[in-house]
Amino acid sequence: MSIEQISISDPQTGATAKILVGFGFNCYEFHAAPAGKPVDVLWSHPNFASGKERPSHSGIPLLFPYPGRLRGTTLQYGGQTYELEGNDTRGNAIHGFCLTRPWRIAEQSASRVVGEFQASKDDASILKKWPADFKIAVSYELQGNTLISTIAVTNPDDKPLPHGFGSHPYFRVPLGADGSAESCKLTVPVRSYWELIDMLPSGKKLPAEGSRGLAGGMMFPETKLDDVFSDVAFTNHSATATLADGKSGRKVDVVFDDQFSQVVVYNPPHREAVCIEPYTCLPDQFTMAERGIIPAVQTVAPGATQTYRYEIRVS
Repeated sequence: MSIEQISISDPQTGATAKILVGFGFNCYEFHAAPAGKPVDVLWSHPNFASGKERPSHSGIPLLFPYPGRLRGTTLQYGGQTYELEGNDTRGNAIHGFCLTRPWRIAEQSASRVVGEFQASKDDASILKKWPADFKIAVSYELQGNTLISTIAVTNPDDKPLPHGFGSHPYFRVPLGADGSAESCKLTVPVRSYWELIDMLPSGKKLPAEGSRGLAGGMMFPETKLDDVFSDVAFTNHSATATLADGKSGRKVDVVFDDQFSQVVVYNPPHREAVCIEPYTCLPDQFTMAERGIIPAVQTVAPGATQTYRYEIRVS
């Protein structure tokens, strides 16, 4: 049985995107056409549309209601114990509930689509695994060679909704067949990173320098990263991370609003891509809040909605 998917396009530039609605609402293809020359922006496994590949390893996985790892496989919150999902092979839960499940199309046009997932409607078993019901609505819209995404997290429950959201895009390296991985440069406006022990934050923050000095730019061959960066430099409530291919002359800008306080940067082992991942919270935020490393767990009040926005601009 085929998995539901949808395509959107921009009539002026010919840019296109494909979203796998039935497998985490993952935007697994984005073809832009800067200067009229097509370029495949996102890396995905060739068989990803079958739904048989790992959902966190292709396209743009949507990480909710917790991005990254939570310590262990159970959550203690509000005097209750919740059984989590997404074992990372180290004995920790990872990346939430939404990236493996079918979503619903809530709105659709030629250049825009909105997908929704609500725990109580789409998989009621999640209600036993998380402290509150939740609804997440994600839109993808093409405007020229820019893919715009807005995220709305709504709490339909009568108790606070703890949550975090992360986007996990895999950007192809190089940018086009006429590009060169050796000429690609990665720039992310971050000033610090979190020390990780067994891939979980220890609570210690360090200057992002040397092999993690992304603020000044780093050539792709020098990057060996799977790190959580912080102290993002925002200007007018937004920040921009850039992947620039010096040989092809193409550039991808990831522009995200100041609701995203952390950025994960990751080199997959195949070295055909780099991930620039804006997160709204620190991974393992429950432990970090309990220890006083961060002020509190991120929550949405009953009946309220929290929104986020980021763009992928190709030029």
